[in-house]
Amino acid sequence: MNIQEAKQIRIADYLQSLGYTPVKQQGSSLWYKSPLREEKDASFKVNTDRNLWFDYGLGKGGNIIALAEELYASDYMPYLLNKIAERVPHIRPVSFSFRQQASEPSFQQLEVRELTHPALLNYLQERGINTALARSECKELHFIHNGKPYFAIGFPNVAGGFEVRNRFFKGCIAPKDISHIRQQGEPREKCLVFEGMMDYLSFLTLRMKNCPTMPDLDRQDYVILNSVANVSKAIDVLHGYERIHCLLDNDEAGRNAYLDLARGVSGRIRDFSDNYRGHKDLNDYLCGKQQNITVNPPTNHRKTQEERAGIMNGRCSKLILQGLGGSKFVFRVYRNRLLPTSQVLKDGIPLVNTV
Repeated sequence: MNIQEAKQIRIADYLQSLGYTPVKQQGSSLWYKSPLREEKDASFKVNTDRNLWFDYGLGKGGNIIALAEELYASDYMPYLLNKIAERVPHIRPVSFSFRQQASEPSFQQLEVRELTHPALLNYLQERGINTALARSECKELHFIHNGKPYFAIGFPNVAGGFEVRNRFFKGCIAPKDISHIRQQGEPREKCLVFEGMMDYLSFLTLRMKNCPTMPDLDRQDYVILNSVANVSKAIDVLHGYERIHCLLDNDEAGRNAYLDLARGVSGRIRDFSDNYRGHKDLNDYLCGKQQNITVNPPTNHRKTQEERAGIMNGRCSKLILQGLGGSKFVFRVYRNRLLPTSQVLKDGIPLVNTV
């Protein structure tokens, strides 16, 4: 069996051969309790028209090859193709029937309000987030889920869906997509890329904390992936930027997402995750939560001490001098003196002042 032959297998039929049956259907979407983890409510979707899957609990998805990678914990293609081929004798075309109420949406009676609920604001404060900033970026959602009323923080995406968070729940209201925050006025040359909404809110909080009089939050645009599975969607909007700075998680998923982005927008992208090395993500950095992480940035993207920092709580400007033979020499001129890296990292994330 080769890759193209494997992709011809319907994911729903393949899952059925493994003993997984959908619990409901919404149009062309079959919903399963995830085969990749334990869960009570179905959040694993198979789009039968496109023959693609997505696990909303993991934030991962793709074709049957990507599913096999998760099921069998390997990326070795011959092994994966062999595992898929083993199921071929057991694969039969199947159809499913459900009671009418199974086609109802998971989230009903959605009401979008301004973010004011004390429980949600307290949750954000526990995560170290500046609630005034959060109120300007997020909404308060009230909805019915499986017959019960809930409320949560909603972070809108470009497709009209929401990332949904409260102290007890992490999910999304479809459609799942990236969030793209574009500033008013002249198009920005720089865009910062984050993995999730809490990373973005943590960045805004750090900027406001470290540069209260001149946070310059509107100097650049922002893209929030909302899932590493959305990298291809992010690439589509990032092509218009001259400088792209990534602040993704310090784990394997974050590293792979950066590499995928770098392949898509090569030459204009920088990795700044080493600015919060020793922390899984920006929110852990903000909260002072340490984690043993061994993922390192690519050596060809390592930065000098000056570049790593952005380096102080003042502005950095560029002085470009024309040299002999047409060469350009770039000097960075700082209003304040260079701080030791340890002091910079202790006082606040340095990247916030990158040029």
